[in-house]
Amino acid sequence: MRIKLILLLFTLPFLVKAQDDAKQMRYENYVYEDNFKTVLLYKSGGVDPYPVINLATGETLELSFDQLGSQNDYYQYTLIHCDASWRPTNMNQNEYLTGMNMDNINNFKFATNTYVRYVHYSITLPNENMKPRLAGNYLIKVFRNYDESDVVITRRCYVLNTKVTIASTVKPATLAQYRFTKQEVDFEINYKGYSIPQPFQDLKVIIMQNNRADNAITDLKPQFMTGEVLQYDYQQGNLFDGGNEFRWFDIRALRGVSMNVRSKTKDTASVYHCMLNFDEGRASTAYLNWQDFNGRRVIDNRDMSGSNAGITGDYAWVNFYLNSLYKMQEGDVYIFGEFTDWQLKDEFKMRYNKTKLRYEAEVFLKQGRYEYIYVVPGPDGKPNEAAIEGIHYETENDYLILVYHRNQQFNYDELIGYKMGTSGVLKK
Repeated sequence: MRIKLILLLFTLPFLVKAQDDAKQMRYENYVYEDNFKTVLLYKSGGVDPYPVINLATGETLELSFDQLGSQNDYYQYTLIHCDASWRPTNMNQNEYLTGMNMDNINNFKFATNTYVRYVHYSITLPNENMKPRLAGNYLIKVFRNYDESDVVITRRCYVLNTKVTIASTVKPATLAQYRFTKQEVDFEINYKGYSIPQPFQDLKVIIMQNNRADNAITDLKPQFMTGEVLQYDYQQGNLFDGGNEFRWFDIRALRGVSMNVRSKTKDTASVYHCMLNFDEGRASTAYLNWQDFNGRRVIDNRDMSGSNAGITGDYAWVNFYLNSLYKMQEGDVYIFGEFTDWQLKDEFKMRYNKTKLRYEAEVFLKQGRYEYIYVVPGPDGKPNEAAIEGIHYETENDYLILVYHRNQQFNYDELIGYKMGTSGVLKK
């Protein structure tokens, strides 16, 4: 007994430190506790699915999330201004926020007519209590009981103050060795009527594919400058793997037929278990075109038509299967998409079943339509989809171009340009 006590006293500081490290806030999209599910951040109105709003125009964002269980808790939120690389800026909150520095999340409702109990929370930003006064990157931080160290959710969003125009195209790679696998993003920035004394030093441009942070291009400099037009017409520095169209399944109707779901069962708690169709690797197959939403999800409940899916959508265990004769030498296999925060997370890591010759995973998801691909960690630790999904120049992807200018007076990165569009010619 004494030996066990000594061991406990010896290991306790390390256990506390591990818990502190696990709770350390990250300046990225992250969920810090397992009982928080279905975190959504979208622009209100549903026109642009990405969390970018214009400063002082009335545009808003909707943040929502579920906490599993039947008891509500008390949460607050704040906004943290960050630079283009998602480091917090050296400003007081009252310099970049109008109104309160933190506010309560008062809009919460309990799930109704569901077997899985949860509390649904939502906020609209900006609102009358809190508004950003400066453009740039903002991190939404949700925390518990006025304790900012007890963070539960962080989400990235963007506030735009348009001062430049962007003309852009996406095409197959110019270089022959990448012609059939990569997509080239060429663009130019016109800053007519806006002063940028040192564009090569003071501008930072970021290109994102489908709002993924893991493969974003962040270090491009203008290649040519003609008058007030900056040209970014590279052949290598602006290339993305084309990837493949996303796989998908639909569990909006748990009581009826669900697309790409081969069977359903209920456990003793009446929670559904949905077995998806068996997937096959696509690395060596030809490209096949179909319409997808570039990895995004739609939360909806078609078992109760016209209902608010935020509080009537039930949760189910979804079983994924990827056939494979051998365990992959490239490493662990992960399910990957918007619903994984575009990250390699343990809850989405698959296990190899050597008896049935396949990878398997069971994930707890809310009713909706989901898109996903399978990835393995690359040599750099980042998701690599080529080994299982293959990469093709024809694949349709969204591309986001963000232009930042270093504000010399207040020393922060101001978001002055934004363009979103799909492969081909980007939308104006």
